[in-house]
Amino acid sequence: MAAGGGAGRWLCAAAALLQAAALGPSAAFSSSSSSSSASAGSPGELRSRVRVLGGSNWSLVLQGQWMVEFYAPWCPACQQIELIWESFAKESERLDITVGKVDVTQEPGLSGRFFVTTLPTIYHANNGVFRRYRGSRTLEDLQGYVLEKKWQAVEPVAGWKSPSSIMMHGMAGLFHFSGWIRQIHSYLTGTLGIHVWMSYAIFILATLLIGLFLGLILVLISDCLCPSKSKYRTETSEEAITKENVENAALEEPEEAAELSADDAEETAEAKDLSDEEDAVNSSAGDSEEDLELGKESGEEETEDLSEQPLAASETESSVRQRKSQVADNGL
Repeated sequence: MAAGGGAGRWLCAAAALLQAAALGPSAAFSSSSSSSSASAGSPGELRSRVRVLGGSNWSLVLQGQWMVEFYAPWCPACQQIELIWESFAKESERLDITVGKVDVTQEPGLSGRFFVTTLPTIYHANNGVFRRYRGSRTLEDLQGYVLEKKWQAVEPVAGWKSPSSIMMHGMAGLFHFSGWIRQIHSYLTGTLGIHVWMSYAIFILATLLIGLFLGLILVLISDCLCPSKSKYRTETSEEAITKENVENAALEEPEEAAELSADDAEETAEAKDLSDEEDAVNSSAGDSEEDLELGKESGEEETEDLSEQPLAASETESSVRQRKSQVADNGL
């Protein structure tokens, strides 16, 4: 298909050159512009019973039965079936069907929505259910596909690839954005006369700046929503350590209390033993003091007795002497 498209472009270019050589460049330009505008049409325009579809009215395909062709003016295969498609549209009332077409060069977003990769591409739609037509492109086959309802035997497009799905909405936006970039490139190189490589450099610089800006925004959003793992791990480890310390302290408190009670009991027992020993020592000291006092008293008594004995002896001697002196006096 790419080879056919390239050949078609060469044929169109050769025809334009021949026409310009024969009629002049102004006539060639006017004829080419008029032919392209006539073939493209405008969205919503009824031209030979073929409904021209665009981004503004494509949702009409979601209602009723449709046959839609995606084409390009430069495509040779599209040019070959143009008359057949017009004849097929003339039979639309008898077939109870609406025939439409989309110019992919004018509606890149719509071609992206239907994910058109080859030209021409034909889709059958029945109340929003899409099936791709892959049969022959003759008028009889197209009419038989509708009259005999051969489309019922064709597997419909998957839901996620349906033109009305969210994914294909994004695809349409992507294709539309690519067309917008192409228009800017044409404006830079054609209207402003900027060199092609300079235009590429501008797009590269813009892409880098936009990427840096979006990356910065994503980093800020990710930091706000999801904090860094190291900080989270540090906080988690600190919380875990604190929790472990609290648990260990709670477990050690009864153990320390038990140890303290045991130590207090031991100290109490030791103090009691010491007090008993002191009492014993004091009692023994008291006994010894009493013994000493008793000994002293007994010693004093003995000393008194001993001191009293010589006194008695001296008294007896003095009494004896007195008696002897009395006797002697009496004798005289």
